[in-house]
Amino acid sequence: MIKIISFDFDGTIVKPTFADAFWLEGVPTLYATQHHLEIEDAKKILFKEYERIGENRIEWYDPGYWFERFHLKKDWKKMLLDYRTYVEVFPEVPAVLKRLSKHYTLIISSNAKKEFINVQLTQAKLHQYFGRVFSSTSDFHTVKKVSDFYAMICKKMEISPEELIHVGDHKEFDYYAPQKLGISSFYLDRTKNTKGQDVIFDLKQFEKKVRPLHDLE
Repeated sequence: MIKIISFDFDGTIVKPTFADAFWLEGVPTLYATQHHLEIEDAKKILFKEYERIGENRIEWYDPGYWFERFHLKKDWKKMLLDYRTYVEVFPEVPAVLKRLSKHYTLIISSNAKKEFINVQLTQAKLHQYFGRVFSSTSDFHTVKKVSDFYAMICKKMEISPEELIHVGDHKEFDYYAPQKLGISSFYLDRTKNTKGQDVIFDLKQFEKKVRPLHDLE
């Protein structure tokens, strides 16, 4: 029996506007100001460093690492709040979460740092729908949502893999990885370029997939 629905966050619940504004505009602007550079020159320097570290290292996700590395004279947590107006939720999300939360415990399972997730949940007024937030980088110090990540979530939530459903927009980490553990999963392709029984184009379609499970229970 399904007890918990797990959602990826970026690309599933929220658009990348907030993270992009912080990393691609906010940090370069701060760097440019401190070093008396044109913003485009600052971007070239920072983006080259982002790429050199790469998303396979945990530092890539950690603002504290970058602010210390570049000696940026600002509290990055306060800076997150400065950019909260860039938070943008996919349009169908609030209504779907409201309905599903009446029948299931909802959680977030994401690569993003918890500070990023919490600012966006607060800004979008979505906190109330989620029982727990799990971040691979903040909670488990891993950079990818592999099968072990989902195993740790099941342990924390005191459930078996068969009692969890996960949905997200990364085919490897949101679809195949949980399946290897015996977790039912759905691949969210908002570009509508993929076909398949477990492929959905928005969370309304996902709700229709899981609603019969609730009816059977």
